[in-house]
Amino acid sequence: MQDEYRTVARAGVHETEVNRSRFLCSLAPVGSEREAQEFVAAVRKEHADATHNCWAYVIGADAGVQKASDDGEPGGTAGVPMLQMLLRRDMRYVVAVVTRYYGGVKLGAGGLIRAYGGAVGEALDAVGSRTRRRFRLATVTTDHQRAGKLQNDLRATGREVRDVRYAEAVTLEVGLPDADVEAFRAWLADATQGTAGLELGGEAYGDV
Repeated sequence: MQDEYRTVARAGVHETEVNRSRFLCSLAPVGSEREAQEFVAAVRKEHADATHNCWAYVIGADAGVQKASDDGEPGGTAGVPMLQMLLRRDMRYVVAVVTRYYGGVKLGAGGLIRAYGGAVGEALDAVGSRTRRRFRLATVTTDHQRAGKLQNDLRATGREVRDVRYAEAVTLEVGLPDADVEAFRAWLADATQGTAGLELGGEAYGDV
């Protein structure tokens, strides 16, 4: 697994105009290929009257899934330059749809490549990016008396408390860098006089 990856900070739409054609780039962070396809379908439905709805997406921290569509534009003039822009900016788990409303002036292959790639680049600048880093999920179990102070201590030391569940005992889910696991184990034993339980889970990604 990659240690970290970048994606867009939020969903957003950015509009540009090239020779009277309107280009609306819709961007969104997505967790899977299915989510990307659903986003494309939603934009196509919203802009069903557009001349073209071209799209590209990159899924996986290692960019393992890369797909693009020209949606009727000349081959290689829309989806591919959109995909190349996403990859050039190191974007992952992201989908882009560029909706074109034709303005009556033909752009030619070079013009289309610049327009579609440029629309994605400008949209990325507009919505911004965020970095997500790989971490190990750790489940801490403690009693109700210590739970409140332990939560405060965890946050004070910069550790992310992702979830808290109350039952007979209190369970806290914490995200830890792999390199921090043993130090955290020692810290937890010291902070709770050895009364808290620690169970390591799988790996996931979280915001830096």
